[in-house]
Amino acid sequence: MQRTAVINVVGLTEALIGPQTPRIGAFRQRGACAKIVPALPALTCTAQSTYLTGASPAQHGIVGNGWYDRQLAEVQFWKQSNHLVQGQKLWEELRERDPKFTCAKVFWWYNMYSTADYSITPRPAYPADGRKVFDIYTWPYSIRGAIKKKLGDFPFPTFWGPAAGIRTPQGPPDAASRWIAESAKWIEKEHHPTLSLVYLPHLDYNLQRHGPFTAAADVMRRSVESFDGRGVNPADHQPPIASHQALSINPAIVPDLRAIDAIVGDLIDFFAQQSVRVILLSEYGITPVNWPVHLNRLFRSQGWLSIKNELGLELLDPGASKVFAVADHQVAHIYLNDPALEGQVRSLLEKTEGVGTVMGRIEKSAAGLDHPRAGDLVTIAEERAWFTYYYWRDDRVAPDFARTVDIHRKPGYDPVELFLDPQIKLPKLKISWRLLQKKLGFRMLMDVIPLDATLVKGSHGRRPADSVHYPLLISQEPKLSLNSLVEATDVYHLLKRHVLA
Repeated sequence: MQRTAVINVVGLTEALIGPQTPRIGAFRQRGACAKIVPALPALTCTAQSTYLTGASPAQHGIVGNGWYDRQLAEVQFWKQSNHLVQGQKLWEELRERDPKFTCAKVFWWYNMYSTADYSITPRPAYPADGRKVFDIYTWPYSIRGAIKKKLGDFPFPTFWGPAAGIRTPQGPPDAASRWIAESAKWIEKEHHPTLSLVYLPHLDYNLQRHGPFTAAADVMRRSVESFDGRGVNPADHQPPIASHQALSINPAIVPDLRAIDAIVGDLIDFFAQQSVRVILLSEYGITPVNWPVHLNRLFRSQGWLSIKNELGLELLDPGASKVFAVADHQVAHIYLNDPALEGQVRSLLEKTEGVGTVMGRIEKSAAGLDHPRAGDLVTIAEERAWFTYYYWRDDRVAPDFARTVDIHRKPGYDPVELFLDPQIKLPKLKISWRLLQKKLGFRMLMDVIPLDATLVKGSHGRRPADSVHYPLLISQEPKLSLNSLVEATDVYHLLKRHVLA
């Protein structure tokens, strides 16, 4: 077997490779490159599970980054047990072929309790006194102490939240990805795995904050209004994203492209010195958005949502709701506790501006999404739209977690967690005060996240209209020919072929 490192450069597309990414560009020129028809939905957990099983979400069960657990009557996001992923994993098949085969998963998702030989993944500790202590989980356990001794603590605040992708006291903009890259080197030096899976998220942050392109800037300035609880674009038709030739890289993300190019280039050189073959891979492309759609507010206006008051704030009660949405970027799973409403719900969604596609059982089956975890209906946003989880009508009664970074308690994905609330006059002072309260042992909320969904300028989840925004697979071996376009399920077989070559 040929030892291989698969470097997952989140958000990398053909449109982003250029003068700011000379190392990645040179690697592509030396080898072979294919665009990947994105997994549907084009989300981290779904894409990675598809790549590592060669199966569709209908088979492996990962229908998004989260879903509604019908038995628990709870929305579950960003769970980490690999037992959730159904089907044989790539490393399991390769180990069957050669018992000496080993695999390291470095920050790929569903990393806990997998059959991989070595694992490193973000995992805070939650003491009984209510604290949240940033840390990592590793397998074997002994890796945790050794790697932290070598590299220091993982810079968790720079992995997600308003400190990710920007310079803060917690670290430089690329701190998380650099730490992950160094941990991959450490695993290679200490354990020499046959297959290393390395996850580099750096591009993800500012592509969502600022958007990837400045093309058609006058079109992007169109206003977003609120009507009946929905984000509505006043234009009759959404314009398509500009062609590849018309795209201009947003200057705000140029430093990010240079940073990820340096990290990837360094890893390519390192693995070459270890006689490890490198494959560059991405999960999805991020495209411009300016149109948040609030499905749960729409359902609330119909009387289908159940809201309970707790300590003066509103909480969504999915188990008691007739209809509710689990929003996940540009995809939303719609769950019907009252099946008799399906026709009404579908008709309403099909008339809702910002909703591009509504899938029922037949359409879900055709798309490979017909799994019990999926919504009874699945909606895909229009090209420049995305779905929020918001359900409250008045920000004064929004739940306390809405203004914090809380990826588990929110009943949907929240990219607004990347921003500091611009209405806070002295945000650094407020953050310092909150940290002091924490240090002194007081309970506190790091309530610095805004409730303005229009701040988000990039998203993913749908399949982009233009394949220039598709994810990529780049091999350093030109003799291992690639089709110009491959299915997400074929990535499994391509990776296997590279290791076995």
